[in-house]
Amino acid sequence: MNGTTYARRLLLTLLACCGLCFAENVSLTGRVSFVSDGKDGKARDADNVVLWLSPVAGAIPLKPEPSGQRPRLVQKNKSFDPHVLIVPVGSVVEFPNRDPFFHNVFSLFEGKRFDLGLYEAGSTRDVRFDKPGISYIFCNIHAQMSAVVIALDTPYYTVSNQQGEIVLPNVPPGRYLLHIWYETAPAEQLKALTREITVSEDASTLGVLRLTQAAVPTAHKNKYGHDYEPPAPLENPGYPQQP
Repeated sequence: MNGTTYARRLLLTLLACCGLCFAENVSLTGRVSFVSDGKDGKARDADNVVLWLSPVAGAIPLKPEPSGQRPRLVQKNKSFDPHVLIVPVGSVVEFPNRDPFFHNVFSLFEGKRFDLGLYEAGSTRDVRFDKPGISYIFCNIHAQMSAVVIALDTPYYTVSNQQGEIVLPNVPPGRYLLHIWYETAPAEQLKALTREITVSEDASTLGVLRLTQAAVPTAHKNKYGHDYEPPAPLENPGYPQQP
């Protein structure tokens, strides 16, 4: 074999091995449908279903980087906004109190465990979410307040819209572990939906993802593990006993 032939074969081999490097990124799509009594439910109000991909092999193992602007979980009108917040691992999340009374934000059940204590209107507390996980956020004063912070170590994630549509753009071709989360879906169902997928130009759809919802949300306890006290009569809004 002469030098020219060898060089040509070497070049062809390198191009074949690096084919994935030049493959175009894929826009992954799908749809969420809620199932009731074995039948698909209406697609409306199917938002806040979170989907993310963890690279397995043949994919680019990028990690998300916290943006320059800190994410916020705002307390206003006795609720958290947004209800579901997705952040890269390592992000510092701000918890500003925009209500005219005290709040006590805590998460002591799963994911990041913290207790921000009692803090007044106009003030802000911070929490660094330094590990991947799902954190359920509550207020120790107002039982109706809840939110979820999902810290991810992958940049490939998306959230469904109200019609249940899922779009995840710019996914490099390769193999991934698919994860799905929805607040009221049974844990065993979410575990069953976790699976390995291959993303390519010929495999760019997830089809229909069928979920069920818990009939009645489970009431949570306060940070001491007790039931919440009944709402007190409306008094001075500057005091912590504000219902």
